[in-house]
Amino acid sequence: MNAIKSILLYLAGVNLTGFAIMGIDKWKAKKQAFRIPEATLFLIALIGGSIGSIIGMYTFRHKTRKLKFVIGMPVILVLQLLILLLLYASSVQFVFL
Repeated sequence: MNAIKSILLYLAGVNLTGFAIMGIDKWKAKKQAFRIPEATLFLIALIGGSIGSIIGMYTFRHKTRKLKFVIGMPVILVLQLLILLLLYASSVQFVFL
């Protein structure tokens, strides 16, 4: 398996996890059960699951009243995209004729 396929599989898995834990935590909140810590929700976003976490937030209407999440999750996504852009730009070789 090549590196790009492995990275894409990882990102798919971590984003599905981010989506799922938002739904699970919302369900637990309704049942007044033991909740998933907010630090865990942010950790999943930080390790690459920010898109899934954001989609899960709005799909399940979970944590959408908490400014920390409404601002924090998109900021994590933007930072991840900037890092990817910088990595891509540093790997592009310019050829001057």
